[in-house]
Amino acid sequence: MIKHSILGNKVHVYKRENSRYWQCSTYLKGKNRRTSTKEDSLEAAKDFAEDWYFELRGKAKAGLLKDEKTFKDVADQFLSEYEVITEGQRSPKWVEGHAIRLRVHLNPFFGGLPISEITSGKVQEYRVHRMTPQPDKNPEHSKSNRPPKSTPPARKTLHNEIVTLRQVLKTAIRHGLLSALPDLSPPYKTQGKIVHRPWFSPAEYKQLYEATRAYTKNCPPAYRWNAEQLHDYVLFMANTGLRPDEANNLQHRDVEIVVDEWSGDTILEIEVRGKRGVGYCKSTKGAVRPYERLLKRAKPVKKKDADKPPEFPKPTDLVFPGNHIKMFNGVLERSELKLDRDGNARTSYSLRHTYICLRLMEGADIYQIAKNCRTSVEMIEKHYAAHIKTTLDASAINVRRVRPARIAEEVSGAE
Repeated sequence: MIKHSILGNKVHVYKRENSRYWQCSTYLKGKNRRTSTKEDSLEAAKDFAEDWYFELRGKAKAGLLKDEKTFKDVADQFLSEYEVITEGQRSPKWVEGHAIRLRVHLNPFFGGLPISEITSGKVQEYRVHRMTPQPDKNPEHSKSNRPPKSTPPARKTLHNEIVTLRQVLKTAIRHGLLSALPDLSPPYKTQGKIVHRPWFSPAEYKQLYEATRAYTKNCPPAYRWNAEQLHDYVLFMANTGLRPDEANNLQHRDVEIVVDEWSGDTILEIEVRGKRGVGYCKSTKGAVRPYERLLKRAKPVKKKDADKPPEFPKPTDLVFPGNHIKMFNGVLERSELKLDRDGNARTSYSLRHTYICLRLMEGADIYQIAKNCRTSVEMIEKHYAAHIKTTLDASAINVRRVRPARIAEEVSGAE
């Protein structure tokens, strides 16, 4: 580290080996204080350091120098608490997401500010900063080989960053560093669009499973086992409404073939483990035959083990042990089903959306669908029922009130 002292050793100007800018530091009011000069030149850095030091001295004499924790200090406290308190209650990916948002976006903007200076206006400045493209002025010093993004973040991305910011500020309140939470709501908030999630209409769903069935017959022999698994995966998911992560965690001991007492149909009773913990699901009868084929399908055998007897799934084996994302996307591309009419990409999650929409179209009770899919009625009404035409009752919409005889005669005469 290169280091220089000025103002009678009261201020130090130094440069770290991995930085192109000079830093400056001083000890004032019982605390070490430092900042970046943002200058490449030593002389310019010294001028900045002198001005910075005298400004601190002036604030100290006026009683304006606040010795309080910065946003970064509180953010570190939040992360240490959050990971311990929510262990087992929050997804590790969600916890990691908080840390990433703090490191990449929030700390660079708020990190050096005293926690009391995080106001509604400062949060609005952050929104404007994030929505404005920030090209890298010094690409040769960038750690990433990817070009900077020229598009603003998605609405959900910015919302998640404000959620993380709110959690940090609540940590400050709990530790007595803030008296109240500033208003974090957008000042010019508009009503969000009701956008339906990508799904397969009945005709498109039929086209999809016919395409996967045809692929099992036309694919190379080396891919046949995976193609058959994919075909049964599509039928299983569209008749159970499981999330992809729930299907990935599913073991054969979690699935039971039973006869439904109410309808007399043979269905599957599934013990589901996913993002909402442990829940239960009852399938339609269309999921039974695909699951029976999965049970009877021997595991793939390598050439060196060709002489060994076939091995069938055990109760503790995963129902879907492989990852069929590439094959599924290939079928969607060839069938021209990858994008819906709004340009949204369909994924394996679209099979869950298809299940919910088909159940609504058949007239199933929305509350029972929500329970069976381990979600809320509000989510289904917002993202699914809003665009299902069969949820609208024409007899209730097109009702005509009976008119008195005198008015009816006048109306008929006018016609």
